[in-house]
Amino acid sequence: MRSRLDPLTIAAITVAIVAVSSSGPLIAYAAAPALAIAFWRNALAVGVLAPVTLTRRRAELRGLREGHAWRWSVLAGLALAGHFATWVPSVKMTTVATATALVATQPVWAGLIALWQGRRLGRWTWIGIGSAVVGAAIATGADFTRGGTAVVGDLLAVAGGLLAAIYTSFGEKARSRTSTTTYTTLCYSVCAVLLLGVCLLFGVEMTGFDDRTWLAIIALTAGAQLLGHSMFNYALHKVSATTISVLILLEVPGAAVLGWVWLGQAPPAAAWPGIALLMAGVAAVILGARRPAALPTPDPVDVDLPATGR
Repeated sequence: MRSRLDPLTIAAITVAIVAVSSSGPLIAYAAAPALAIAFWRNALAVGVLAPVTLTRRRAELRGLREGHAWRWSVLAGLALAGHFATWVPSVKMTTVATATALVATQPVWAGLIALWQGRRLGRWTWIGIGSAVVGAAIATGADFTRGGTAVVGDLLAVAGGLLAAIYTSFGEKARSRTSTTTYTTLCYSVCAVLLLGVCLLFGVEMTGFDDRTWLAIIALTAGAQLLGHSMFNYALHKVSATTISVLILLEVPGAAVLGWVWLGQAPPAAAWPGIALLMAGVAAVILGARRPAALPTPDPVDVDLPATGR
């Protein structure tokens, strides 16, 4: 059994929830193109991680080709770039609360990917998937009343959740042969290079932002990208991975409160039941993945949320 939670672990979880909850509001606040924000948060994270990897993990870096860990890490970086290229713009097109809720469907997509791979899903997982789909439909349908780009933002957020699940699938293969630090450095580097290429190709403004925007990007990198999930990882010595996955869902109400208080954003009233149903469905998927299936099958899919750094 795990020992009783100590104040330091509780503080770590609290900091982590606040950090990941700040991601959406900071993106919406920053007066910079979405793709530029996505690039800089990854590039700055690499600037922090690379010196550690290059000094402490040189032997591991040289041996990455063994077992094709480098290939899975590169593929994970490509998927992560797609995740940021869809979700970050979505926050600027719809409300922070709706975008955060829809991208949190990642465990649902992970379950469907497992089904496609031939694994059998348990009853609670199917119930959760159904609830999440209905909730997402209600939340997105409410945005039709707003007009403009809100619905496009909703669809981009859903795509971001799918790409995050694909990123996780590739990342699991890489992590079986690679340390967290080395994998994260390589993955973020590939992501940053790809996003930089997209920004240059489409002439996205990369510099010239005001001080408040740069501070928001730095806070986004230090908070959601590095600190948030690091604190969750620290808490794993006292809290189960399943519990951590459910706790990460508190990012949705946390982002909603920050978006409302700080930015004056609030989803349409009709969207709240959908968001609540979506979150209940995602929680059921996470918890259902820990239950044995009715028939003898391969191990159920692990849908713990990864450190995507939303």
